[in-house]
Amino acid sequence: MADLDIGDIIVIVVYFVLVLAVGLWSSCTTNTGSVRGYFMAGRNMWWAPIGASIFATNFGSHFFIGMAGQAAASGIGVVIYEWHAVFVLVLLGWFFVPVYVSSGAYTMPQYLKKRYGGRRLQVYLSCLAIFLLIVQKISVSMYAGAVFIQQSLGWDMYLSIVSVLSITAVYTIIGGLSAVIWTDALQTVIMVFGSIWLLVVSMTKVGGIDSLFEKYLQAVPNVTQCGNVTKGFPRADSLHIFRDPVTGDIPWTGAIFGLTPMAILAWCTDQVMVQRVLSARSHSHAKGGVLFAGLLKITPFFLVILPGMVGRVLFPNEVGCVNPEICKAVCENPNGCSNIAYPKLVVELLPAGVRGLMLAVMLAALMSTLTSVFNSLSSMFTLDLWTRCRPHSSERELMIVGRCFIVALVAVSIGWIPILMANQGGQLWDYLQAMQAYLSPPWVVVFLLGIAWKRTTEQGAFWALMAGLAVGGSRMIMDLYYSKPACGEKEERPEVLYKARPDVKLRRVTWSTRYSEPREESDAEEDYDDEAARHAHTHEKTGYEEEAEEVQEVKMSIKQRLYNILCCYSSFAPRKMTKAMEEEEALRYRGKGEAPWISKALDVVAVFIMAWTVFLIAFFA
Repeated sequence: MADLDIGDIIVIVVYFVLVLAVGLWSSCTTNTGSVRGYFMAGRNMWWAPIGASIFATNFGSHFFIGMAGQAAASGIGVVIYEWHAVFVLVLLGWFFVPVYVSSGAYTMPQYLKKRYGGRRLQVYLSCLAIFLLIVQKISVSMYAGAVFIQQSLGWDMYLSIVSVLSITAVYTIIGGLSAVIWTDALQTVIMVFGSIWLLVVSMTKVGGIDSLFEKYLQAVPNVTQCGNVTKGFPRADSLHIFRDPVTGDIPWTGAIFGLTPMAILAWCTDQVMVQRVLSARSHSHAKGGVLFAGLLKITPFFLVILPGMVGRVLFPNEVGCVNPEICKAVCENPNGCSNIAYPKLVVELLPAGVRGLMLAVMLAALMSTLTSVFNSLSSMFTLDLWTRCRPHSSERELMIVGRCFIVALVAVSIGWIPILMANQGGQLWDYLQAMQAYLSPPWVVVFLLGIAWKRTTEQGAFWALMAGLAVGGSRMIMDLYYSKPACGEKEERPEVLYKARPDVKLRRVTWSTRYSEPREESDAEEDYDDEAARHAHTHEKTGYEEEAEEVQEVKMSIKQRLYNILCCYSSFAPRKMTKAMEEEEALRYRGKGEAPWISKALDVVAVFIMAWTVFLIAFFA
């Protein structure tokens, strides 16, 4: 534990001021009074902030706690999760995104409704995704942030987290996705710069990477007895990525075959990630964004994993403890203290002032994840569930509902703190992390077959999800009630109907039909994004309202714009989207008027990044 001096406090204050300034600036320069502007950033984002936002959203506070702790405990094997993602990000940009954009969907559940028809897939996936994001991603971020603050500073847990959430909520509620993406870009710079600083200091301390690998294999605590068992020695395969399929903690079979479906789920079908790519101004910018994110995903090996191993080398008795009594005294967790590896380095190695920078890095990681989850959850609740109950809601009503839902999420996040801290050494944490593995894999099948195979039916997709929920739910219940859950549970699936949807209903929602004729009015099936139909259900404009719209064209004062943002009014002149305008925008997105070399250059860069990743994996395999 360390006290902050005036230099640390100044760094933290400057960080908060910068984040708020960027968030409010983006709120004032984007039309946040419309569904398109608030939830999709006007689909006008550039590649650099998109890639930075994808990275910052994934590179949360749990990396500095969980991934660094895993590296301290078992070596470099955990890096496969990061480098494997490079290939899946390319798959997102080149295979999934063209179909998502051509379908006109704002959310992943909305895409499934467009692809398969009916409402039950949309409602089911919306409810399940909201549930998993709340109990998993929010809880992961809150827990990791709480551990870092507790280990590094000893601050009051509730006051610290509530302060961070309050600042996060301000610009997320006001600015929508645009504010989230631009603040994520700022926080990416802060996280990378601060992490590089700690990397240089820690590697200097141990004498370089070769010395680190040599010393890591000898980093053993003084007490290695845990009852009648001798523990605490580093794994013999600690310096290898691919490990034995039987005895390895991350077997190579699982790293290749088991990780791929989960990675597709996390990067290609998760609303939190996909929403950023859908905000791109063109497909080239979407590709550039995922390539930039893929390039950044190579860095955690250097920014997090190597420092985590340094933590074990420098503090083997604390980070590598195995005796429950010793671990309880060190970190209040009798199961082990590898999670304190990164905070321990921050406290012990960094001078005053730089500790404030690293706290800002940790807060940036926490805030970037929370803002992204808040915005995505708000999108799904508002566009997929609220419009189901009130199909003729006005845009202003949806803006108010979306903002109120974020406030409710902040309250839920605060409520998670005592539950997580009370169970940090128990089984609840493991159950929360296992929920996605139990309940989510069927999503991958539904999305992949929906995009790649036109004969996939709504009945087949829905009952596959129900079967997956039954199997995954039963396995999760067994884990909750039994110490050794059975793994041979019989799978019962309902009969799948093979009648495919008509081709006319599949226009622009599969890979083979992404460039087909525009969808007709009859294809919309009461989709919310059909603005013409939605406006037709609202009341006719009176002369006063028409006059008010004309007044909006007049240049507004800062006070008027601030009032409009807070009250969910658009400060920009309304622009109704006609079918012709939608088609023109689709052509622009595909690259109309864009130099041909840009697409070819992106393909070359994608091949280069994947080749470099293959080299790194092979080198450390």
